[in-house]
Amino acid sequence: MNDNEIENIIERIKNEEVVLLFDMDGTLIDTDLANFSSYKNAIESVIKLDQKLEFNPNERFNRTTLKTVVSNLTENQYQKIIELKEENYKDFLPKTKLNNKVANILTKFQNTNRTVLVTNCRKDRAITTLNYHNLFDKFNDLLFRKSSDSESRTNKYKNAISSLSLSAQTVIAFENEKQEIDDAIDAGIPFKNIISL
Repeated sequence: MNDNEIENIIERIKNEEVVLLFDMDGTLIDTDLANFSSYKNAIESVIKLDQKLEFNPNERFNRTTLKTVVSNLTENQYQKIIELKEENYKDFLPKTKLNNKVANILTKFQNTNRTVLVTNCRKDRAITTLNYHNLFDKFNDLLFRKSSDSESRTNKYKNAISSLSLSAQTVIAFENEKQEIDDAIDAGIPFKNIISL
């Protein structure tokens, strides 16, 4: 987002009654390096790797990536890595980076507009990350991935609109992932109201 785009967004928010939906990972806060580092630490605590794990800034390391990179894991090893990754994530919070442009919009409108965190992140990690960046109290509502959703994909925007009884036409969504942008459109949010980062 350049400065002109930011000014246009701010003017629209000032002049319209809108609800602001913010994605966290990659949009409000860049968590990719912290996420990768916590996975790497967990993997190295459980097994001896033949290859060196390298951070790829173009691809988020996740559970699917884990199964691809370390294909011969037993189910117990896999579960232990996931458990350790969740436990040690807080140690890597200094590797997260706040997107100041988006955070400034959140802060500017936290008292005048309804602000909602809409994330596929698990609740504990999201709260820890928000607290680290002093953003937790900036939201009216926080919607996280439900633990039962661990393997299935849900449309977080449809969920937010439905559970909070919002009108999709009055929502402005801040999002960085193509699939999630498609989900926002599928949820009825007008394309012009999706701020792609």
